[in-house]
Amino acid sequence: MKYRLSRQHVVDMCRTMLDRGYLKATEGNVSVRIPGHELYAVTPSNYDYDKMRVEDICIVDFDGKHVPDPGGAGGLVPSIECGMHANVYRERPDVNAIVHTHQPFASALAFLRKPIPALTDEQVRFLGKQVAIIDYAPSGTGFLAKNVQKKVASGDNAFIIANHGVVALGTDPDRAVFNMALLEKVSIAYLMALTSEAGKVYTIPDTIREIAFSKLRKDEKRIAAQITEAVPPVRVPEDEELVSSSAVETPAETASSVDLGYAITEYLDVDDTMRRLKALVSQPLRGLRHDALLDTLNYFDTKCTASKEITDRAKKFIPGGVQHNLAFNYPFPLAIDKAEGAYLTDRDGNVYIDFLQAGGPTILGSNYAPVNERVAEVIKESGPVTGLFHEYELKLAEIINKYMPHIEMYRSLGSGTEAVMAAVRAARAHTGKKMVIKLGGAYHGWSDTVVYGLRVPGSFRMNAKGIPFGATGRTREAFPHDLGALKRKLIENRTRGGTAAIIVEPLGPESGTRPVPKDFNAAVRKLCDEFGSMLIFDEVVTGFRTGLGGAAGYFGVTPDLTVFGKAVSGGYPMAGGVGGKAGVMSVFGSGLDGKSGAHIQVGGTLSANPLSCAAGYFAIQEMARTNAPVIAGKAGDRLTRGLQKLIDKYGLPYVAYNQGSIVHLESSGVMLLDMRNPIKLLKENKGRKQLMEQMGAAYAAHGIITLAGSRMYTSMADTDEVIDDALSRFDQVFAQVEGV
Repeated sequence: MKYRLSRQHVVDMCRTMLDRGYLKATEGNVSVRIPGHELYAVTPSNYDYDKMRVEDICIVDFDGKHVPDPGGAGGLVPSIECGMHANVYRERPDVNAIVHTHQPFASALAFLRKPIPALTDEQVRFLGKQVAIIDYAPSGTGFLAKNVQKKVASGDNAFIIANHGVVALGTDPDRAVFNMALLEKVSIAYLMALTSEAGKVYTIPDTIREIAFSKLRKDEKRIAAQITEAVPPVRVPEDEELVSSSAVETPAETASSVDLGYAITEYLDVDDTMRRLKALVSQPLRGLRHDALLDTLNYFDTKCTASKEITDRAKKFIPGGVQHNLAFNYPFPLAIDKAEGAYLTDRDGNVYIDFLQAGGPTILGSNYAPVNERVAEVIKESGPVTGLFHEYELKLAEIINKYMPHIEMYRSLGSGTEAVMAAVRAARAHTGKKMVIKLGGAYHGWSDTVVYGLRVPGSFRMNAKGIPFGATGRTREAFPHDLGALKRKLIENRTRGGTAAIIVEPLGPESGTRPVPKDFNAAVRKLCDEFGSMLIFDEVVTGFRTGLGGAAGYFGVTPDLTVFGKAVSGGYPMAGGVGGKAGVMSVFGSGLDGKSGAHIQVGGTLSANPLSCAAGYFAIQEMARTNAPVIAGKAGDRLTRGLQKLIDKYGLPYVAYNQGSIVHLESSGVMLLDMRNPIKLLKENKGRKQLMEQMGAAYAAHGIITLAGSRMYTSMADTDEVIDDALSRFDQVFAQVEGV
């Protein structure tokens, strides 16, 4: 049955009003707006509310026309006042529920045709400046519907219809019932005052009335923006079967990266995705209801005591209590004892679906036994480090070149951050130019040069505490998507000695949080060729996760240098390196001096150690044997489509999209704020970040670990059953969002 939740709200409202004695038999009608659609659910005509079932509720469009559906009302017709309800929903975007009743005391005033003045500030705060009289017109007529529409434009939430009954409006079903009850209370008080001492009814001062009403209007505008600034969610047919990862075939042993394919089945519509993300940022926050947030915090307080105890102890010896940003979760970090496949288990024994996957490197799934066993054999012979050459240094470089032929040479380093440092240094040494350009908001590690325009486009050195100005003096940023701005930076840099390199995340800043158009990288390549600059691809996340050919293979764009990180060793430590064309990579040559000092200085005692190189070699072998990136991508497709279906079901402004196995679920849009609108950034950054953290905590309390509540990485371990289980958990969380 479609729109079951909205139908259930109508039934629940009727039950509440019956239980409280506000309704008798079929007096009046009740409706609820269906979020994300120009539809509402309404009680059927002449039907006993005490016998009302969910399937009896009718669906009506904003033209007042009945929209029958096979699983719905079964021959019942909507209330004759459906035109009135439709007019209210069109006129007042803040109204999400309507109660029309004939309760006795308010009806007495309807017969007297006497409006209720501002008796209390509570009345004004919720009902409006006054409870006005709506001119009489016969029931169910267009005349009555128009009369109601004219009055509700005032912003008031309660009205008396002459010789008929009352109408109470609410921002949600509970508020509509509350307003109806408050109206009856005020009606009783006003009638008693009138009969007690005629002509002696005192109202509150006008100043108090205006203050109370201004608060009401502020709330109404906030709620209305959730409708007026929204775009319709992605529509997913209820009977649509989600894509399955089990259909991926086992590849041949000789398969190339092209034969294996890529994790991205179909590149997303960037324009539509950005339109939805901008609509999300323009709206008020939609977070958990207060009671749901308390339940989430209670989960951590009662079910995660061992995690809290050990992380509290850690604060005495570790700054902040944890060693990595990924572990800074709200309300406190979880301590994990076991990771295996698609699951994590914390110290308290709670089991979670793992969509963090250590920040992305474990494409095969966590703690993958076939790789572990082969790495153990190598380490048993050589130990984790020798200080001298080991065969797996060569094997890793060879297998990278096999699947990424544009990586003619590869130099192992300790991390993605080190690899970016080395790539920038190599670009400057090779070109003789000094300037480097990045896209604002992108994260390329924490080295001095690139902690610039970090996470927030246009923020320059906002996050550069402790870094001298000279270290970032030759770094520039361009806004994402803006090729014109990028070209202008290249032109400006000509007067400063030229641009050595442009460094990009090929899917867009922050792993595609600001996704770039499919032809963007090719356009950047063209600009680099025009200005004699090098193109650096930061494939710390996308390398192997996008496919064995990396993002470069997927987009068909050849960078001069490619940066690798966490994925290059399959999740083992000391994961990083830089590769590229042989002529460029020659500057990495080892030795004390090189050719008259032509070699750049890079190093690291543990770089290219047997443990990391063997792990990387075996992990890439297994990814090719199983076609893990493509399987993980199908899991990402299934998860994303399921999330879009849930967002549509609940009418939420949230945005879900994916680029293969990298899945984004934006509930607050905090990562979309930038310095082009600094006032909005300063005003909303904290609240939107807090909402993202709270949603991440709610997901965890329902058994799902995400990256900061807004990003997920799927792996080969995420079977259809795992994804479907996760979607049922997301369903439970979305049902707890305010206004649902």
